[in-house]
Amino acid sequence: MSIAASLLPEYDHEMATTRKHLERTPLAQKDWKPHPKSMTLGALAGHLAEIPAWTAGTMMGTEFDVAPKGGPAYAPPVFATVAEMLTSFDAHVKAGRAALAAAKDADFMVPWSLKMGGETLFTLPRLGVIRTWVLNHSIHHRGQYSVYLRLCDVPVPQTYGPSADEQ
Repeated sequence: MSIAASLLPEYDHEMATTRKHLERTPLAQKDWKPHPKSMTLGALAGHLAEIPAWTAGTMMGTEFDVAPKGGPAYAPPVFATVAEMLTSFDAHVKAGRAALAAAKDADFMVPWSLKMGGETLFTLPRLGVIRTWVLNHSIHHRGQYSVYLRLCDVPVPQTYGPSADEQ
């Protein structure tokens, strides 16, 4: 079995689960946060919506500089509506899935680097970036987001089994 074939079912499941969480975003509470050091609900939802963009970007390139010298720094998206956020998320997931499906095993072993101002922060094989900075990163922030939803009295969707709200 190819790496892509083994990765795609997990990617599909995790992205579908993340979408269910994003669908419940209470944008009226976008500025709420559980602690002064925490991201706002809106910023966390936007981050979850953008993480899948790393998939195609990683598989089609070899680096990303979040603050390139002489160029504009990366700016996270701000969504005016849940529909807008879901449209963006869906487009990133679709492009990422296509990039994964088209990849050969050797493509996953190509080194990829995250940079800031031209300085390398880390270099991993593309597979490591997909596992850590797309899948695990999404799962981590989705866990945070489920707590945000709970604290805002929004029913939490099931993730790997029923939630207290979905039996």
